[in-house]
Amino acid sequence: MTTSSNSSNPSQAQTSGMWGGRFSEATDAFVAEFTASVQFDQRFYKQDIAGSIAHATMLAKVGVLTEQERDDIINGLNTIKAEIEAGQFEWRIDLEDVHMNIESRLTQRIGIAGKKLHTGRSRNDQVATDIRLYVRDEIDAILTLLEKLQKGILGLTSKNTDTLAQPVTFGHHLIAWFEMLVRDSERLIDSRKRVNRMPLGSAALAGTTYPIDRAYTAELLNFEAVAENSLDAVSDRDFAIEFNAAASLIMMHLSRMSEEMILWTSAQFKFVNIPDRFCTGSSIMPQKKNPDVPELIRGKTGRVYGDLMSLLTLMKGQPLAYNKDNQEDKEPLFDAIDTVRGSLMAFADMIPALVPNIEIMREAALRGFSTATDLADYLVKNGVAFRDAHEIVGKAVALGVQESKDLSELSLEQLQQFSDLIQADVFEKALTLEASVNARNHIGGTAPAQVAAAIERAYIRLEKLYA
Repeated sequence: MTTSSNSSNPSQAQTSGMWGGRFSEATDAFVAEFTASVQFDQRFYKQDIAGSIAHATMLAKVGVLTEQERDDIINGLNTIKAEIEAGQFEWRIDLEDVHMNIESRLTQRIGIAGKKLHTGRSRNDQVATDIRLYVRDEIDAILTLLEKLQKGILGLTSKNTDTLAQPVTFGHHLIAWFEMLVRDSERLIDSRKRVNRMPLGSAALAGTTYPIDRAYTAELLNFEAVAENSLDAVSDRDFAIEFNAAASLIMMHLSRMSEEMILWTSAQFKFVNIPDRFCTGSSIMPQKKNPDVPELIRGKTGRVYGDLMSLLTLMKGQPLAYNKDNQEDKEPLFDAIDTVRGSLMAFADMIPALVPNIEIMREAALRGFSTATDLADYLVKNGVAFRDAHEIVGKAVALGVQESKDLSELSLEQLQQFSDLIQADVFEKALTLEASVNARNHIGGTAPAQVAAAIERAYIRLEKLYA
């Protein structure tokens, strides 16, 4: 696809716009290029064409167009869609945007019937409809990627329900990632309801005098409802802000996961290996393996936050109804969509391929007296008040520090000097990593049996969520 200007010197040339009848002089070509949006809004040509086909179908139903005019318009639009997808369509900056480029080409192809397509609508409700259709499609695509990533996490979790990594299992940690992403899916599914309301028929801001059938058009475009107020319908961008807010939360979650992976893959931790296909080397250090995907996603999170702030700032000072300011809604929205989609695609492929270093994780879990709380719980179960148990264990830890030993490495005699309630079963019941994780055997706990049960419930939840 190409984008062209009718002027080789935009600072001097002039152009007469599609809607220039009211003006006494042509628009300066630089101004035309400055105010044009076709450079970036051409990406929702599919939605624009779908909206126009539905509009023409409705106009024929109510008698504004003849059936022949409707058919000519629909055939012409489908031909234009094919031209665009074949890269044979010339996008013209002097025609301002995707809508006028397509309508101009339609009129060129089919004659006066093409000029009748805009009957009963304005670019204000047209663009508001197109962008809702586009966001709706993108939400569906992102939900598909989220589902793929969620199932990838569950697959990795199922292999690591018993893998010890702190006084929790690696599988339990992965389920925490899954929970973050489920909330992201729920937010998008909920926000989609507010996206899926049709503005078309609101015209510029007050509706139209033509006998349109908005409910029929909404049905053709699979909208759940029509927007109730024409002023609000053409100017509302809450749905875009809400999407970017949801996108920001998705990126925040991916960034948190990225930070953990960056730490885990470092030479200081070595908890997991990321396959080479997701990494690069260093230009100066031949031994270095850079976790590029997590680092980039951690960095890209900030730009999506910026996209959200751009939309909030764009809308905060606008009176009703549609203002030219709203042309600036697209780039921060598109950027957030592209960034989230790319990040999820990378994660969905990378996460299932992570390889945990099980022995290194276990060795790390043995350090730092990770079973100290379990020893306190053991004492409480044997009749000691928790505050007293806390003090007893603190003294035992101090001895361990002094002798450079873990609690499990102290002798029974050494432990009993702090409390005679400590018996030989303490090692089996409280001081091993396995005992520690197995003891937390309840919903939401880290016991391997609970993690396995959580995986089963998670698949059922996903089935219901995406039904």
